[in-house]
Amino acid sequence: MENLLRPVIVVGGSVLLTLFIGWATDRLLSKADRRHPETPLWGLLRRGRIPYQLVLCAALLRGSYDEARLLQEHQTGIGRTLTLVLIGAAAWLVIRIAGAVVETSYSRYARVHRDAARVRRVRTQVSLIMRVVSAVVGTVAAAAMLLTFPAFRAAGASLLASAGVLGIVAGVAAQSTLSNMFAGLQIAFGDMVRIGDTVVVDGEWGTVEEITLTFLTVRTWDERRITMPVSYFTSNPFENWSRGTPQMTGIVYWHLDHSAPLDAMREKLRDVLRESPAWDGRAYGLDVTDSTPSTIQVRALVTAKDADDIWTIRVTVRERMLRWLTEEHPYALPRVNTADAMVPPGRSKGLPSGDDAPSHEGMASLDAAPPRQRRAHESPQVDR
Repeated sequence: MENLLRPVIVVGGSVLLTLFIGWATDRLLSKADRRHPETPLWGLLRRGRIPYQLVLCAALLRGSYDEARLLQEHQTGIGRTLTLVLIGAAAWLVIRIAGAVVETSYSRYARVHRDAARVRRVRTQVSLIMRVVSAVVGTVAAAAMLLTFPAFRAAGASLLASAGVLGIVAGVAAQSTLSNMFAGLQIAFGDMVRIGDTVVVDGEWGTVEEITLTFLTVRTWDERRITMPVSYFTSNPFENWSRGTPQMTGIVYWHLDHSAPLDAMREKLRDVLRESPAWDGRAYGLDVTDSTPSTIQVRALVTAKDADDIWTIRVTVRERMLRWLTEEHPYALPRVNTADAMVPPGRSKGLPSGDDAPSHEGMASLDAAPPRQRRAHESPQVDR
């Protein structure tokens, strides 16, 4: 009977004690969360209750397993398994606690500071710090698990002796990966690009959606995702529209006829901007920037508070101005010139004389020709 009750009491007691301590801790964290709604720390710490209970249960079982006298022929294997579970659960719990602390710090910073650019910079740094912490804790936990095996402990001295050679070989083999990791840290703490920034990369306009230690994801305006190594941003030029102030100036071009009503277009541009909520009211303008033998190039300058609004105001101005010109001033739209050629000085506008004059037969055939052909023959000729 004792051989049966002892394992049941030890194992069952460890499980029940773990559940009770986990329940009591969760109640305390819940009560602290209700008392302090200004900080999300206590609520975030409740996310670690599962690894917390695993740590408690593994520790209690590991410490009391010898007293249980259960499966003594497998005592070494079961003890090592409990140790591995304890190490893994402890690493999981450390990552959850670190994540709760970092997220709380970011939330407090974002609540105090109203500068969107600084908040995005801190968000980028926080996300990369969490990835570094997770990688370091995972590596340490994996090394601790390996050291629980006697074979790995015996080989530790030789591994340390050859660490220099292995480090050189690993550095050469993982040169690209290491360069991307250092580039990710440089981007995060060098404030080159941040999560939420509007960038133009390889002719693609989009928003930075994710930054890791090795790659960066840009979400384009048509919902595509462009993934590229972070080392690209440290070795190639790119446009960052969110750098500094988010205010932007946009340009709209039209190609119109020389007779376009420029003063009326300036008044219409002012009316369109006043009716558009995307215009920030800072500045606007309309000027002729170029001319060709058949058209002029008209440029409008508009301003907006960010990249999204500048796109909206540009397409609005272009569409409404073209509609207004079509309805009110159709002569201002570009057209193909089909007027007759001018006669050089000293020549009459009548029919050519001399050898170039058409004969009676030619005149008769011309009368019988279609109207378009007759007009072509009747038009004045110009000597080349």
